[in-house]
Amino acid sequence: MYWLVALMALSVLGIVAIGIYLELSPMGRDRPLPVWLKSSLGGNLLVFLAAPVAMVLLGLQDVLAQETVIVDREVSIGMGLALIGAALPTALATVGAAIAVGPVGSAALAVIAEKPEAFGRSLVYLGLAEGIAIYGLVVSILILGKF
Repeated sequence: MYWLVALMALSVLGIVAIGIYLELSPMGRDRPLPVWLKSSLGGNLLVFLAAPVAMVLLGLQDVLAQETVIVDREVSIGMGLALIGAALPTALATVGAAIAVGPVGSAALAVIAEKPEAFGRSLVYLGLAEGIAIYGLVVSILILGKF
């Protein structure tokens, strides 16, 4: 079971490394994507999607068989997976909000530079993009309330 967690961590590190590579040397019309990049991204995505499913399927019997007792402050594998599941909505919503705030913020600054009276409207759009992260936080709080 732990090897799946390590495999997922390596997959995430691989995706981050590819993202840094693409940031430093962006692809354009004159420069197509290398063959290794497509296969590497596909493999990382497959591992990143298949590993949690495998963890659930392989560890389901162990998690159901264990009794989670928090009185003596011992955290079982089941409780650890539950806490990871509670943290995922906030993490993914924050990444989504970051992706949304970047273009919205730069467009809002460009509009404000040309028409200062559009400040309030652009602030609303920026708040809508940032609201995605708050929704993820609320979902995580609701999940943690079930413990």
